[in-house]
Amino acid sequence: MRIVIQRVSYASVIIGGVCKSAIKEGYMILVGIEEADEKEDADWLCRKVIGLRVFDDENGVMNKSINDIGGEILVISQFTLMASTKKGNRPSYIRAAGHEKAIPLYDYFCNELSIALGKPVGTGEFGADMKVELLNNGPVTICMDTKNKE
Repeated sequence: MRIVIQRVSYASVIIGGVCKSAIKEGYMILVGIEEADEKEDADWLCRKVIGLRVFDDENGVMNKSINDIGGEILVISQFTLMASTKKGNRPSYIRAAGHEKAIPLYDYFCNELSIALGKPVGTGEFGADMKVELLNNGPVTICMDTKNKE
């Protein structure tokens, strides 16, 4: 699994002209899932996301976690994170998991984040044409890949 975390002042996702989810301060997370990914990958990412200390403390130092600030999370499925650009100019998405694998793992990841956060996590809609709006705060953007845990 591969994620891109952006620390945001707000974020929202609109599908078909309707706001599906919106958050205030917290994380907007794009998540890409490949066929080899398992629940253990989602669990590892969940622990990393919840423990990540990128919010400012009283001294202006990035030392607080999402739970420390009472932040919110919006998770958007993003199969294009699995793009391979090694050959030619058209990306290949051969590594991206199909719906049968990706949807349950995406749902599991969102549910585990919600449990760890202690509140519902906003989501997009798997496979939908989504319009994502956000104000990246910092900017702070961090990439994580479960294939690079060590």
